[in-house]
Amino acid sequence: MAIVKPGAGDTRLKVKKGDRVQVLQGKDRGKQGVVLKVIPRERKVIVEGVNTARRHTKARTATQSGGIIDKDMPIHVSSVAVLSPADGRPTRVGYRFEDTGSGKTKVRICKRTGADL
Repeated sequence: MAIVKPGAGDTRLKVKKGDRVQVLQGKDRGKQGVVLKVIPRERKVIVEGVNTARRHTKARTATQSGGIIDKDMPIHVSSVAVLSPADGRPTRVGYRFEDTGSGKTKVRICKRTGADL
């Protein structure tokens, strides 16, 4: 099996910034949060309050204080599922094309209920 380097291949993800997601596996399984950042090249997302690590920071200037801070670390996109807006349960993401006056627009939908995301 060939090893794929980060950044190689398709970088399109179905999870977007601002989506409400649930963690499916790992130490934070079952936790829910909002996606703060998406890193397509590494296929990872940063979710608010999930996979937090404690970082020891040094005071860089006189005004900035040092200390121990909690930082949200990236988690693989396959470990999270988007929550359905209709009932709040994890779902897969699909697409539908809607006709508008100028052409077609791509709309993300919930695969379970068919509601727009």
